[in-house]
Amino acid sequence: MDAKTPPKMLRNDLDRYRLRAFLESLGSDQLEIRKEAVDLADVADILHGNPKAVWFQNVNGSNLSVVGNVVGSRARMAHALGVAPDKILEEIQRRLELRPELIELDQSEAPVQEVVLTGKDADLTKLPAHLQHGLDGAPYISASIDYAIDPRNGVTNSGMRRIMLRGADNAGIDLNAPSDLRAIYQAAVARGEKLPVSFVVGAHPIDTLSATMKVPVDELGLVASLRGGTMPVVKCRTNDIKVPADAELVIEGYLDEKGYSEKEGPYGEYLGYYGLVKQNPIFHVTAITHRTDAVFQTATISGAHMDMTDTSNLEALRMELNVWQALKTVIREPVAVYAPVSAGGSMSVRFTLRQRFAGEARSALYTVLGSVGVKHAFALDPDIDIYNDKMFEWAFGTRYQPDQDIIVITGVRSSPLDPSLHGKMSGAKAGYDLTWPMQHAQRWDLATPKPPTYAGKKFPSIKAALEDGPKWFEELMAATGSRDGREIVREIDTFRGKGLERDEQGKYFIKK
Repeated sequence: MDAKTPPKMLRNDLDRYRLRAFLESLGSDQLEIRKEAVDLADVADILHGNPKAVWFQNVNGSNLSVVGNVVGSRARMAHALGVAPDKILEEIQRRLELRPELIELDQSEAPVQEVVLTGKDADLTKLPAHLQHGLDGAPYISASIDYAIDPRNGVTNSGMRRIMLRGADNAGIDLNAPSDLRAIYQAAVARGEKLPVSFVVGAHPIDTLSATMKVPVDELGLVASLRGGTMPVVKCRTNDIKVPADAELVIEGYLDEKGYSEKEGPYGEYLGYYGLVKQNPIFHVTAITHRTDAVFQTATISGAHMDMTDTSNLEALRMELNVWQALKTVIREPVAVYAPVSAGGSMSVRFTLRQRFAGEARSALYTVLGSVGVKHAFALDPDIDIYNDKMFEWAFGTRYQPDQDIIVITGVRSSPLDPSLHGKMSGAKAGYDLTWPMQHAQRWDLATPKPPTYAGKKFPSIKAALEDGPKWFEELMAATGSRDGREIVREIDTFRGKGLERDEQGKYFIKK
């Protein structure tokens, strides 16, 4: 067996991390299957605000089935990782520690190259890309994961870029936002060179999650680590880029050396508004390869239901990981992190911590605001379930004073897609300290009221309980095993004028 031959287990398991296998593992509560014929023109409306992933198995004008909204819920991301939704962050961090192993397959063995199209057969307009938002510039391929090699060090870079159809063999690519690929491309343009790029369309949710993360490693290996350590790869047919061999479909090609030469957009962006027309590079197609039964993937991006879009859920997980890593540099006991998906997953974040020293919450807020792109950060005590909007609003309304508990930072770099900037290049961030000051944290009156549990010491009589020391009324009921309480009221009343007192907490006792 040579070095490129994968172990038998892997060879027989090339469907474990394919998109189709993931879809087939979902129950009806998470996946809607449409077997009736559907026009591409209707796909966007069916996906908009749909809490489920939708698999269109009969798309008019296409030999490929189409699926959308695959990672549009935390529950589906948790299912992909094999954990409960509240354990996703912990599981991602565990997997990031795994040493990646890439096993290269021969091109004849790679499922993603079962069908190879080149020349005029590599036609983008034959793929089931659809118009996603009413004012978009054209149909877009939106669930596309790009892979490119940085010539300086041979490291593979990965990300997610939308592809705007311009013709059969060329497309517009959004490459305006700061990113590694943008820097790699600009360097290529400065040298007068084309930049080879390959796009995977149809990937397991773990691969999609990996493409959104910013970890300073070879990002092909990052995918392998998040999968559990091992991944089969294959070299593309028309460039030297290696991609996951078990993907559904790959579009190979290059960004030309002309730079930012053509208009791209407008497009419905992940914050729920339109991105303007921009000057962007042109991508030229050299090959399309895919499985014989490939599933073409589209992503939900914008609209009135941000919490049910692919991009907001992916952004939220990326933000939570970044915030957790920032917190670990400044405090001892971070407890939980949550980025609300309805805010695009990146504009707001909540975190809880156990404070050991006065000022830890403020230090954490400054660190988070300074090290990640979040606009609003909220620090809370561990008794608040930050995933529960009702509990959060209760804490916000009762544990926060606007003149004392807010931090405002101005003149900082902000997301250019934030419409509240109105074209400015910098903006402001705010941190909200919703924690109790440490000197007040143990006050009995700040404890959250809960139903009585009647746990307490037993006594032969109410008098004996009162003489033992101050007792809450609940403790007096527990003292005699009362399941009513009214008889305790009557008996307490007999001690008035006979030494019955109450302390500052309202506890009853008989003064000795």
